[in-house]
Amino acid sequence: MKQGTRLFAALVLSACFSVSSSWSSATTNVMPKETKMTNHFFAMDTGTRDAKHPTPESQAKMLKELGYAGIGYSGVNGIPEMLEDLDTNGLKMFTVYLGIDIDSRNYEVDPSWRRAMRELEGRDTVLWITLSSKRYKPSSTQGDQQAVDILRKLADPARESGLRIALYPHAGTWLERVEDAVRVTKKAARRNIGVTFNLCHWLKVDDQKNMQSVLKSAMPHLLLVTINGADSDGKNWDQLIQTLDRGSFDVRQLLKALNELGYTGPIGLQGYGIGGDVYENLKRSMEAWRRFSADSKPSTTIR
Repeated sequence: MKQGTRLFAALVLSACFSVSSSWSSATTNVMPKETKMTNHFFAMDTGTRDAKHPTPESQAKMLKELGYAGIGYSGVNGIPEMLEDLDTNGLKMFTVYLGIDIDSRNYEVDPSWRRAMRELEGRDTVLWITLSSKRYKPSSTQGDQQAVDILRKLADPARESGLRIALYPHAGTWLERVEDAVRVTKKAARRNIGVTFNLCHWLKVDDQKNMQSVLKSAMPHLLLVTINGADSDGKNWDQLIQTLDRGSFDVRQLLKALNELGYTGPIGLQGYGIGGDVYENLKRSMEAWRRFSADSKPSTTIR
């Protein structure tokens, strides 16, 4: 009996120590050292076309070769052709970029958009929506209700096709800040509407010291993120959109912040206006992505 009692006591002490250790680990959120970003990384078609890669087939083959997970598409024309070549190469159409003028008083979803949504049915593609206006100034809340009414009309057929909508903050438009996208998303109150964090547009209109607070506010609604190389003090698009291996802005810190916040969604590469050979641009950016994503482990304590 004494031997059994001692054994029982030892087991109890061992269990208590195990629970204590687990509690300590849980409260500090210590992340394993091998943790790294596993987000899908795709290329926006703003940086996939040139004279050597003019067709969906040539672009899809290039993206496959370089290791991208797919493409961010623009417009509603040619979707079936692009999907066919993406499917052949095991790639995904992550997004379709579209713009809406919220000044329209009697907005109805364009028939070509409805057709595109049917073509994308079941593919988990996100409709990337910019919102512009001549009537309302950028970020003016006076346009909110008009935007909400339009987005609700779009959200219904999108939902029927299993698609989501991500508002796309774009400098110079009515919806130019991440905060605008979060505000409108909350007011729209539809489960298939969320927001995007676009690095180049955020740098254009916001202060870098606000990055953490902006990401935290967006996180409950964050569906997509776009990145690129950029200069921290950049003013024009040549400085704010570069290949991922260039620029003074520390993209690693952005990726680290996203990782700490638990963001696991897709990340797109912006390539608008970079020029030159798209293959070389995409190759350089993919090499940088592999370095950055491996170096973006969370801190030992999540704040």
